[in-house]
Amino acid sequence: MRVKLSKSNLEVSRIVQGMMRLNSWGYTEKELTDFIQKAIDIGVTTFDHADIYGNGECEEIFGNVLKNNPSIRNEIQLITKCGIIRKDENSNIRVKHYNTSKEHILKSVENSLKKLHTDYIDLLLIHRPDPFMNPEEIAEAFYELHKSGKVLNFGVSNFTIQQFKTLQEYTNLPLITNQIEISPYNLEHFENENIYFLLQKKINPMAWSPLAGGKIFNPSEEKGQRILKALKEVAKDFNVSSLDKIVYAWLLNHPVGIIPISGSGKIERLKNAVEAIDIKMNREQWFMIYEAALGHKVP
Repeated sequence: MRVKLSKSNLEVSRIVQGMMRLNSWGYTEKELTDFIQKAIDIGVTTFDHADIYGNGECEEIFGNVLKNNPSIRNEIQLITKCGIIRKDENSNIRVKHYNTSKEHILKSVENSLKKLHTDYIDLLLIHRPDPFMNPEEIAEAFYELHKSGKVLNFGVSNFTIQQFKTLQEYTNLPLITNQIEISPYNLEHFENENIYFLLQKKINPMAWSPLAGGKIFNPSEEKGQRILKALKEVAKDFNVSSLDKIVYAWLLNHPVGIIPISGSGKIERLKNAVEAIDIKMNREQWFMIYEAALGHKVP
């Protein structure tokens, strides 16, 4: 199942496959090719990258599959991100920082295109809000990349409402998503009203770490235990044994149209996320999990 992202012309799968840990999966190229094809077969056609994932190795590993199986490119959508500069003991970079200059964005995209063995990126995101941001430079970079056909769509990641509005003010190209952390364990973007802003603007957020890195299922403190208990209670209503399906369903059922990003390299876990699309929660079930996450009844 694919949907138009934020009413743009870009269609993405309802579940996105995250590639942040690709270089730690230990897949051979054949095994990775099989994984990608199986993902496509179950309806997951959108793959999320960043220039820094795996110290730049993840894009390259994925790109080798596209190089040797070029027909796959026509079946998928590629997301990548740029803007983070990590401190590296093997270079002269002395401190982690952000670089959203026009020069860096253009250079990063060129590197990603080469590593991914593709002529275009479907969606480019600014990875983190930059306190030294010059929105005019970002807008110029976006314009040149769009005009050349190297990037088709643009968005941001981890931006607040004001940061989003500021950048959008400078570019005529619509920002079509904000990739943010959302899970029953993390309600930050409900509390800071980002969700309501995205609802107002009819923008679909993408949710990274939807399973809170597994903390939900192996809780070591009261909050996690509350959430786990609520998940088990709701799971009984649907006769579901895999609690990750319930977490994904909690995200998928929200009216803002959350697009969850699965970070697992196991096709079985990805199937669970896809199967969650068919779970239709009512308000009572949704609020049982929400209340457990809050730690108190809603007012």
